[in-house]
Amino acid sequence: MSAELGGKAAERCPAAVAGRACAVIAAGGSGSRLGHAGGKQLLEVAGLPLVSWALRAFDQAASIGHIVIVCPRDRCDEMRACALDPLGLATPVSFAWSGPTRQASTRAGVEAVPASCDIVAIHDGARPLVTPDLIDRAVAELVRSGADGLVCGQPSVDTLKEVDGSGFIAGTPDRARFWTVQTPQVFPVDVMLKAFDAAEQEGFAGTDDASLVERLGCRVVLFPSPRDNVKVTVPEDVPLVEALLRARLG
Repeated sequence: MSAELGGKAAERCPAAVAGRACAVIAAGGSGSRLGHAGGKQLLEVAGLPLVSWALRAFDQAASIGHIVIVCPRDRCDEMRACALDPLGLATPVSFAWSGPTRQASTRAGVEAVPASCDIVAIHDGARPLVTPDLIDRAVAELVRSGADGLVCGQPSVDTLKEVDGSGFIAGTPDRARFWTVQTPQVFPVDVMLKAFDAAEQEGFAGTDDASLVERLGCRVVLFPSPRDNVKVTVPEDVPLVEALLRARLG
């Protein structure tokens, strides 16, 4: 790992947590909403492919001992040449093949986690603004709390509306009870594998990985994260993310 346990790194990542987690980077999406041929992961943003920013952050996180990139088998060589090799990462990296759904893809990634890691941090490759600090603090908080999972996110600041099948407002819930969620989402590896098994047996498809763990009756904690940890989904997201990345670069 390129990050050293000293100073602020030691504060955010206790020695007992160092190297215990494996990052699973979901980089198999088609990018259909973005309109980028071949998927959005290799779209250049602020001088690097989109996914490279996330890879660099996880490489610099002291808690991460291994990285698994989940991508289509036929794009592995391109992903390696364009987004991985130029970075010269210190953290070991391996590949897993994406499936027909994100759930199938993340399962392939978790199944590829090496035995040396007992924690998995699942992250969208299209969230380039994640930081080593957030990663390390999230992993450390999972261990400290004794929870079965941890989800990064923030309390909702927008008013929410329930709508009926015709698009009319059916109610206004108390937004204090709601959070918007991001990645990374962090779990003990064995808990996540059990959740995948249960979901497959019962034909359940979740909208995120935490929903699979929640339905087992497990405890999942929410962890405050920066609001700028946004996901590139549609074309108008790109200028915002580019500006934020360039601001960080100075």
